[in-house]
Amino acid sequence: MFYVYMLRSKKNGQLYTGSTNDLRRRLVEHNLGKSFHTRKYLPYELIYYEAYKSETDARNRESSLKLRANALNQLKRRLVESLKTH
Repeated sequence: MFYVYMLRSKKNGQLYTGSTNDLRRRLVEHNLGKSFHTRKYLPYELIYYEAYKSETDARNRESSLKLRANALNQLKRRLVESLKTH
């Protein structure tokens, strides 16, 4: 399986979207600071993911969320409770 995921920084609430074939490993890597793009805002929590059989489908969805504001805003509207900081 391939996954598209959204993380939220517990430090400042910043969101990060990515894709991987091993979601648990990737979350650990993010929280260990192994990702240049996320290391400044550690720690992260997983707030959403989608699973795909095809890597191409997962990469296309990740690109859509990163490049199309409408796609990301639509997802945020579905995740109202998950995006609240507690």
